[in-house]
Parts: sequence; structure tokens; C-alpha cells
Amino acid sequence: MGFFEKVEDRPTPKSVYNWRVYAIAAVAGSAAVMIGYDSAFIGGTLALPSFKSEFGFNKMSKHEVDFLSANIVSCYQAGAFFGALAAYAAAFFVGRARGMAIFSAIFCLGAGLMLGANKERGLGLIYGGRVLAGIGVGGCSNIAPIYISEISPPAIRGALVCMFELGWQIGGLVGFWINYGIAETLAPSHSQWIIPFAVQLIPSGLLLAGSFWLRESPRYLMSKGKRELAIKNLCWIRQLSEDDLYMKEELYAIDQNIERQMVDGGLGFWQPFKLLARSKRIQWRFFLGGSLFFWQNTSGINAINYYSPTVFKSIGIVGTNTGLFTTGLFGVVKTVFTIVYLLFLVDSFGRRRLLMIGAIGGSFCLWYVGAYIAIAKPALHQSAKLSSGGISAVFFFYVWTAFYSPTWNPTPWVLNSEMFDNNVRGLGLAFAAANNWFWNFIVARFTPQMFTTMGYGVYFFFASLMILSAIFVYFLIPETKNIPLEAIDRLFDRRLKASQAHAIVWAELEQEEEALRAGLAAGLEKEGHMVSQVEEV
Repeated sequence: MGFFEKVEDRPTPKSVYNWRVYAIAAVAGSAAVMIGYDSAFIGGTLALPSFKSEFGFNKMSKHEVDFLSANIVSCYQAGAFFGALAAYAAAFFVGRARGMAIFSAIFCLGAGLMLGANKERGLGLIYGGRVLAGIGVGGCSNIAPIYISEISPPAIRGALVCMFELGWQIGGLVGFWINYGIAETLAPSHSQWIIPFAVQLIPSGLLLAGSFWLRESPRYLMSKGKRELAIKNLCWIRQLSEDDLYMKEELYAIDQNIERQMVDGGLGFWQPFKLLARSKRIQWRFFLGGSLFFWQNTSGINAINYYSPTVFKSIGIVGTNTGLFTTGLFGVVKTVFTIVYLLFLVDSFGRRRLLMIGAIGGSFCLWYVGAYIAIAKPALHQSAKLSSGGISAVFFFYVWTAFYSPTWNPTPWVLNSEMFDNNVRGLGLAFAAANNWFWNFIVARFTPQMFTTMGYGVYFFFASLMILSAIFVYFLIPETKNIPLEAIDRLFDRRLKASQAHAIVWAELEQEEEALRAGLAAGLEKEGHMVSQVEEV
């Protein structure tokens, strides 16, 4: 199969893969620009001499600086945890598109508050603003992947959900380089460190404006009984008429799924909680979805994102600007390989294989970096020029990034956006996103202390967990690529081995598709025969 060849669950008109569906995914995915930017800029901004001087960091002990830095970074993740949970209610009562508008507005408020911080007012406005901004990104991190997965044709669902991850990396790229740019071009001052905080308003403002262009998810509208508007929106997204056979099949699948939800107990706000409480099958999927974010965050990525100057200093890179430049290259590598993932990998190689490749390859690289630091002890032999061993360690660090970025960075979001039934999807992704932000908080809060106390052992710790994540995926995570959302439930039948589930369900879908098309064709033939009889009379 070629890289750009689409594996379709049924014959699909070319118009379904139109510019509009990609534009919708890009606008919704831009929610992640806010997330990526923050994760990238905050560590570098805290490392700027101007920030340290204004808030007295240069007069504190290392323990005090570690404590304050960890608090500034992690209060954002704490807010995001609660935002992800609150997003379930927002997505249920006001919908996906308006939910994103609400949370992007909250982010704008938080970003604005941070701009009021200075030496006289202290760090209070930064703390408060980061909590509000965290609530905003937590809500968007829940709603945006749900929305994208619900409007996506199955054959390109992985690529479209990956727009969310691409936005994350674009935001990160800007965040990494803006610190280097202002450090190089502006003298240390209040303006130097406040500019990166102000830039946060750009992506949040653009998402707030763009969310009013988005059409509400047809699946959401159908669940609320707004059938006419749902059909209108689906026709607009697919660029097909209601009478098209593809549209009839998609509407039929949505109807069947909603009927099944009604049989299971209804579509109320509390119904997903009731289903979760009594269904081990649903509980199992919640466990898998949340666990994916545990493994993602314990790969070391957020330790590197939030404290990249500290990471590169441990390898032997000295100087604030040199560290920021090296961090900027890290952002470039992440973005490039995310684009590779979106264009070539996610809907061709699938989810399982990529996760295992990324875990095993990334683990090897971290073992190498940790071993170099353990043997060479670069912190004790600092030099303006890296040794050959130091260069090789930096090289393997970038190779780790190349393994991680197209695998564990985006794939847990893709899997969680598609692995839950429609009746629990909102709650499922809220739980998964909350897991992401919980483990993100743990890593962000304790990374400075880990580097201080564990040294090179931090790399061995993350490398070991990456190996365990590969084992977890092999035995427990089934492949989901190209399977329609309405059939995802079958993949998680505990009687099926994870490695075999996709092939079995795909074969079942092909048989059902043939039967359905035969039935629809027979119905149309019968209808045409009846019309001809009436005309004869």
C-alpha cells in the first residue's frame, strides 16, 4: 500500500476528502497551539536572567529556585486537570464547537492576567493566570480531539486528529525559538520576559474567532434530537447531498448507534457514569486510555519540554543562549517528525506498531545519554566546547526525539479520540485528558528535584518505563486504524487478542458492507419497480 493510499471501510466519493474537512480539523487542532506554546516557552522564560533578576531568583538557593519554578510550571497542569473534567459538562450541554469557544475565552483571560505581573506585584498574577490558562487548555484538550474524530471520514481520521498534535508542535516550535530570539536581540528587562507571556494571546484569540466558523458535530446534534440540523451540517462537511448512498450509510450507522445507546439506558448527562459503573468492558477501555497517557508522560517528554535548559546543561551545554538554541533545534526535530507522522505514518502504519517502535528506539537512546553522563560527568568538566562524547549524546538525544515525536507524542490522543463508544466518548476523553494533565503535573512538579537528586539516573528511569510501555501496547492495545467509530466497540472484546482484533473486525465489516449494499440496492430496485407500475397505471 502506498503512503498516500487510503484504506476505506466502504467505497467513498472523492468529495468526502474535501478542503473543508481538513480546514475544520486544522481550526479545531489549533487549540493545541496554546498547549504546545506554553510547554515550550515557560522553561526558557524562567531561565532568562531578566526574569530571575526581577523576581529575585538570583538571590535564592537552588532548592528555593527549584521549588518556585516547579510551582509556576505545575499550577498550569493542575488547572488543566480540572479543565479536562469540566469539559465533559461543557461538551454535553453546549456542544463541541461552543465548548471550545468557552475554554479558549478562559485561556485568554488567564493569559491577560499574567501580563500584570511585575516585581512590585510579585508572582501572584502569574500563578492565577496560569491556573486559568490551564483550565482553558484542559478543556480544549478534551473537546478538540472528540470533535475532530466525530467529523472525520474513517480512512483519514488518524491524520485529521493528528492536526491537534501538529498544532501542539507548531506552538512548541514558536515557544522554543521565541526565548532564543529575545535573548539574542533584547537587553535584559521587564519587556524581554513579558513578551513570551503576551504571545499566548495570539493562538487563543485565533481559536476563539475560528470556533464560530465551525459547524457543530452531526453526531452530537443527532444525540440531542436535532436531526435536520445534523444532516445539514454533515452534508456541508462531506459536500454531498442527503440522497447520496454514502450519506445514507453514514446516517444509518449513526442512527443505529444512537438506538443502541437508548437500549443501554438513554443519552442523559449521568448515563455514561452509570454505564461505566456497571460495565467492565467500558471500565477496561477507560483504564487503557488513561494508561496511555501515563506511559506518554513517563517517557520523559515533559521533563524535557518544561525544563529543556536543565536537560541540555546536564549533557554539558553551557550558557543560557546556547541552551536555548539547542532547545530550539529540539523543537524543529519534533515538528518535522510530527509532519512525517501526519502525512505518511498514522493511517498507513497504524497505531500499535508506531507505539512499539517509538518505545523501543527511544529507550535505547535514553540509555545511551544516561550512560554518557554517568561515565563522562560533564557537569564536573564544563567547557565552552562540547567533547566528541558530548556531541554523540546530543545526537542520540535528537534521535530519541525522532523516535518519540511521530509515535508517543500524538498517538495516545488519536487512540483516545476513537476508542470509546459514542455514549461514553465525552466522559472517556475527559478521563483520558485528565490523566494526561495529572501525570503531566507530577512530572512538571518534581523534575527539578529529580535532576538534583538522581542525576543521570533520571534518563535510566525514563528509558526503563519506555520498554515497559512497549510490552503494555503489545499485549493490551488493539489496532484501530480505518475502523468506523460505530464499530470500535468490537475491537475491545476481551476474547480477542489485541494483535488479532483488527483483522477479525475488518473481515466482519467487509461482510456486513456487502450485505448492506445488497439490501439497499434491492430496496432501490423495488422502489423503482413500484414507481414504474404506478406510471403504467
